[in-house]
Amino acid sequence: MRKDITVSATVRDSRGKNEARRLRVTGMVPAVVYGAGQKPLSLSVDPKQLLKILHSKTGHNTIFNLTAGDGPSPVMIVDWQFEPVKGTLLHVDLKRIDLSKRLRVSVPVYTQGEPKGVKQQGGLLEIVNREVEIECLPDDIPEHFTVDVTELLIGQNIRAADVPIGESVKLLSHGDAVIAHVVTLRHEEEKPAEEAPAAEGAAPAEPEVIKKGKKEEEGEE
Repeated sequence: MRKDITVSATVRDSRGKNEARRLRVTGMVPAVVYGAGQKPLSLSVDPKQLLKILHSKTGHNTIFNLTAGDGPSPVMIVDWQFEPVKGTLLHVDLKRIDLSKRLRVSVPVYTQGEPKGVKQQGGLLEIVNREVEIECLPDDIPEHFTVDVTELLIGQNIRAADVPIGESVKLLSHGDAVIAHVVTLRHEEEKPAEEAPAAEGAAPAEPEVIKKGKKEEEGEE
């Protein structure tokens, strides 16, 4: 989905790990933009602007304007890397978008309602796939799809083909791919039966005692 957002970037002449480290010290992160029949460009961008886009409702499907020394051009975030410990943004790949051409994107699928199989039968709603892949024009990318699971009983499901995607959108995910289904709760395994208690009043069996000592002599008077 296209948003009225503009991100400014600076073209970088030098590349490499050392240059990337020096760039991050200044508060910027390295990026690359490519696509639309133009040569790739190495850039430096403000990570705060890109994180704001990634954390928005449309996330990486957001189409925004990028300025890098020339006029703004529509782009999308197609890949990004986080530092595993601190969680800071390390690198971003951007793709130029031709607004007149269809493209492939993955869109989240949300569920709505409480299934009858959960409410009346004591089942469990299990989400199998949280997104579907579609093809559409850039301006037609939806924020998300919503499916109603209210009528689902135990053993029933909603598949990708059941997602209401609209006429201008083509479903690329397999139509039989399960989005959500209601399953029976798994019962805990039965514990092994405990040994039966001793009968009431019965004396506990005494352990056999082996007596040690000198044997009695036969024929003792």
